[in-house]
Amino acid sequence: MKRAAILDRDGVINRNERPVNRPDELVLFPRAAEAIRLLNGAGFLVCVATNQGGVGLGYMSEADLKAVHRRMCELLAREGARVDDIVACTHRPDAGCPCRKPKPGMLFALARRHDLHLAASYMVGDRDTDVQAGLAAGTKTVFIGTGPSEAHYEARDLLDAAEWIVRDGGGSGLPRQDP
Repeated sequence: MKRAAILDRDGVINRNERPVNRPDELVLFPRAAEAIRLLNGAGFLVCVATNQGGVGLGYMSEADLKAVHRRMCELLAREGARVDDIVACTHRPDAGCPCRKPKPGMLFALARRHDLHLAASYMVGDRDTDVQAGLAAGTKTVFIGTGPSEAHYEARDLLDAAEWIVRDGGGSGLPRQDP
């Protein structure tokens, strides 16, 4: 079984002042690539699990979303960072689907796809819904921001989160994985 760092996208990897509906609107946070590179080097599978209800609401198409994700991966790759998989809930926020965070459906899908040991994995997000999804899936959780949170760790940014994850190591006794 593998360990993963499962990251929310908007507000964690990229700026989130307004919805990102086109590739040219995506702006990485300054240290995001460094954080993902650190996780890659420590042997964590790096996945993104993101709510993208704008597709279901008609603000963007599935093709637009794929183009945004391609752009994100290209920008990260330029700095030596790799995202191993991306899952997105594209349903309307009011759809009641099992995949939209705070429900853990996307995390369970990643676990099945990659043989993840969720108890040795981490969910990192900037919203309570991210933390709730991680807790429901049985991961450790990291909240990026300030304020009340049930997360296992509160981080300033993704690099702070990645450094804590690497120090914590999954806490499962699983051997380190080679990237």
